[in-house]
Amino acid sequence: MSAPFRPGPPPGPRPGPPPGPRPGPPQRPVGVDDGEVRHPAVDAAVQAMANAAALSPADQIPQYEAAYQTLRETLATIDQA
Repeated sequence: MSAPFRPGPPPGPRPGPPPGPRPGPPQRPVGVDDGEVRHPAVDAAVQAMANAAALSPADQIPQYEAAYQTLRETLATIDQA
C-alpha cells in the first residue's frame, strides 16, 4: 500500500523578500556623538580583541578571555546603576 498523496508547493514565485540588494546596517541617529556613547573599558576590550587577531591561536585565547572578563565586569556595573 502506498502513502497518501502529499502535494508540493504551489507553482509560481516563492514567498519571501523581493530579489535585489539587501539593506545595509541601520544608520546612526542624527546628533549622536560617538564620544558620548562610548565606554573606555569596552573600547579597550574591543581593541584588544582586534589586536589579538594577528596573534597565533594559542596566544589569542588569553587575550579573548581577558576581554571577555572586562566586558562582563563592565556590564555588571551598568546593570547596578
